[in-house]
Amino acid sequence: MAASPRIVVVTGASGGVGRATAIEFARRGDTVALLARGEKGLAGATADVERAGGRAVPIVIDVADPDAVFAAAARVEDECGAIDVWVNVAFTSVFAPFEQITAAEYRRVTEVSYLGYVYGTMAALKHMRPRDRGTIVQVGSALAYRGIPLQSAYCGAKHAIQGFTEALRCELLHDKSNVHVTMAQLPAVNTPQFSWVLSRLPRRAQPVPPIFQPELVARAILFAADHPQRREYWVGSSTAVTLIANAIAPGVLDRYLAQTGFDSQQTQTDRPPTDPVNLWQPADGRDGRDFGAHGAFDATSHRRDPQVWTSHHHGVVGATVTVAAAALVLGLRALAGRPGSC
Repeated sequence: MAASPRIVVVTGASGGVGRATAIEFARRGDTVALLARGEKGLAGATADVERAGGRAVPIVIDVADPDAVFAAAARVEDECGAIDVWVNVAFTSVFAPFEQITAAEYRRVTEVSYLGYVYGTMAALKHMRPRDRGTIVQVGSALAYRGIPLQSAYCGAKHAIQGFTEALRCELLHDKSNVHVTMAQLPAVNTPQFSWVLSRLPRRAQPVPPIFQPELVARAILFAADHPQRREYWVGSSTAVTLIANAIAPGVLDRYLAQTGFDSQQTQTDRPPTDPVNLWQPADGRDGRDFGAHGAFDATSHRRDPQVWTSHHHGVVGATVTVAAAALVLGLRALAGRPGSC
């Protein structure tokens, strides 16, 4: 485990995965700069971080504004010290068929959910590269590899992050830099996004089951920050299954999702027209409320997954498999050497 306390920046820290991640860093006494738009959510996140034992530095910011992102990074460096870890989480999206999304909405999703990561990475590298140390964690998704219907803008952004991060990683390796960038590919998570993302679906949006609690993925993100030499982490069994299946039979998944992907992303409840929308303004702004880290699916969400443990302990799993295989070979040889064996 890395030494603490550290200086950590988390974008999108007012709710969902970003908030849960900030709390996990705070549990070991880190200083956590909380970057987000919503004032009420930031106030709640600040209280959570301080309650967990960390120091909170809330900064109201729209990550689609590069100058604001660079200024936030400079402020953290000036007020708190050298940034050790930068975690990009902030995003927005639109739940709708592609032809029902306007050009302005698509641009906005791209500016926040893709370019926000680019700007955050630029800001972090500006300070990390000269001192040749630091870690950037890009919070991705299984949808960075596998697009699904009704989320074309979000899938496009996650695919873009994946490609840009791969290119950057190669450049850092070429320069033999001690700055690391890694990516955590997440499963469906019980976050407030399904209560505040712009939706044109007839029924309430929901994560595609199985659904996991944000604390599980937050711990995986913290682990990735502590072990950034690995290029990426798959979080959750469903992520692993999806990415493997997509690598083997993407056409089959196309047809499967065409049949199941519409219903599986909606509950049986009609979508109220009064639901908040965070595309242009924060849902937890002055007139909104603090949504917290959890969404509306606590009753059906999982807190644990054995895949996460195995992902964090490849060496142990590999050694166990090797020992088991060797024991099996030796056992078969012994059996074959017995009199009367076939």
